[in-house]
Amino acid sequence: MFNKKFLTELQDSYKQNEFERRQIITASSDILFKSKKIIFALQKNNITQAELDLKEGEKSFLSLEKKFGSNRLNKEGSFRAAAEEYLEAKLFYQVINDEKIERVKFLSLGYEAYLGGICDMIGELVRLSVNQAAAGNFSLVAKNKIKAEAIMKELTNFDMTGYLRTKYDQAQGYLRKLEQMSYELKLRKEK
Repeated sequence: MFNKKFLTELQDSYKQNEFERRQIITASSDILFKSKKIIFALQKNNITQAELDLKEGEKSFLSLEKKFGSNRLNKEGSFRAAAEEYLEAKLFYQVINDEKIERVKFLSLGYEAYLGGICDMIGELVRLSVNQAAAGNFSLVAKNKIKAEAIMKELTNFDMTGYLRTKYDQAQGYLRKLEQMSYELKLRKEK
């Protein structure tokens, strides 16, 4: 029924794809874990450790890109998830250091990863604000609220749908939390 040569080619292609897939999943899992560590370091104001881990993440991405190429990598959901988490960490780093939010040059990713990472990063601003408010650093809460508002203002220019709409709605919820926190801190200050 099958042309044996064709069937062998299909099997070889399938096996090669599965072999690559397992390697990408393993490497992506490591990047995802490291990205979460970067965010945690930034939350604890350990900028030096975050910078070291960001550089290590960059090396991991460059190694994967060299080995598999961006087209192959972007076919894997595990890679896209790791890349979005890394972007969230990198963008969080940029925002808390008052840098411009910009493309990460060594990553070949589309708009979806960036917009998802930006939306998630606003949640990290909320966590940072809660931690800082608990430590008595109320001025940082106000600064983070201003940053989140500026980011959300720009995001309103996108008519997001599907997955990104969910991310956008979550980011709006994060901004509301910052607004509520700022309001409550203002009321306490007035008493």
